[in-house]
Amino acid sequence: MKKLVSTAFASIALFCLSTAALAAPPIKIGALFAVTGPASFLGEPERNTAQMVVDEINKAGGVKGRKLELITYDTGGDATKAVQLANKLVKNDQVVAIIGPSTTGDSMAIIPVVEKAQVPLISCAAGSKITEPVKKWVFKTAQNDGLAVARIYEQLKKEKKTKVAILSVSDGFGASGREQLKAQASRYGIQILSDDTYGPKDTDMTAQLAKIRGSQAQALICWGTNPGPAVIARNAKQLGLTIPVYMSHGVSSKKFIELAGDAAEGIRLPSGKVLVADLLPKNDKQRGSLLAFIKDYQNHFKAEGDHFGGHAWDAVMLLKGAIEKGGDTPAGIRNALEATRNFPGIGGVFSYSAKDHAGLTKDAFTLVEVRKKDWVLVK
Repeated sequence: MKKLVSTAFASIALFCLSTAALAAPPIKIGALFAVTGPASFLGEPERNTAQMVVDEINKAGGVKGRKLELITYDTGGDATKAVQLANKLVKNDQVVAIIGPSTTGDSMAIIPVVEKAQVPLISCAAGSKITEPVKKWVFKTAQNDGLAVARIYEQLKKEKKTKVAILSVSDGFGASGREQLKAQASRYGIQILSDDTYGPKDTDMTAQLAKIRGSQAQALICWGTNPGPAVIARNAKQLGLTIPVYMSHGVSSKKFIELAGDAAEGIRLPSGKVLVADLLPKNDKQRGSLLAFIKDYQNHFKAEGDHFGGHAWDAVMLLKGAIEKGGDTPAGIRNALEATRNFPGIGGVFSYSAKDHAGLTKDAFTLVEVRKKDWVLVK
């Protein structure tokens, strides 16, 4: 009789525990992406990827038996709207962490919000200023523009090109890139002969390019995100500009080739390895995860998984690891993120620390070139 009672109590206890696990509230994660507007080529694949990865995590049982709930808002690439939505995520939705925003401007705008609320942020934007200097609650997955600049300058030095012209967009991403281009030039023996800008909504840059054509520049470096760089590529071809053109990693997707058309041919830029995953050597540490991500995205959305969607994949997976190790409180997640080492992601192999919340080295970049409307590796 005692044995039967004991067995019954054990069964009831097990049932209660199982029921409690099933009834446990989800872990709320906020997401801010520019799904519409000029930066939608960033935000749409980021939104798609983030939801895809969260769904797959939940299908596999969640994190420590709890589901993840992704609460996503569209910033439209508007910094003011991003701040409003960040406050909504923190105060109303009570998320434990936020991934995004898509752009440097939006990310810089919401940093005071997350720092005050003490909620960890993993930005998907590239500007070095997002994590330099280090902010306690702010991390990022997009490769720093400082690393992208170094990759371009290394190639120019290799080719013995020492005189360049730079043309950058007058927004947060462009300003950060321009700052890095100027700061690193002397280190590589580079002389900047022309330093000009264009507006995010400008549709003709022939005036700036005509000045560059009249200079002694041996290469043009354009720093911006679509559609501006595609316009510059077309204008450069129309003017018969013959010097090599380098773009930033802000256009490292097939969308740039579509927008620039035949004018994209021969243009070079630093990019995460996802664009050329199938061309990587078989012993590359990232190759397997890159090819799996591309196939997964293709199966879900009938489109190629790209560099930008990869930023969101990394952000969600880094959060998953942090929750597994540090628990589901904002402080626990923040501490676990900072302790993350050698995480093989889509953008590179991440190692955060108290002094580095970007987590990547220049090895995260490869130099690619447009050939016959596709990407090839620059040897």
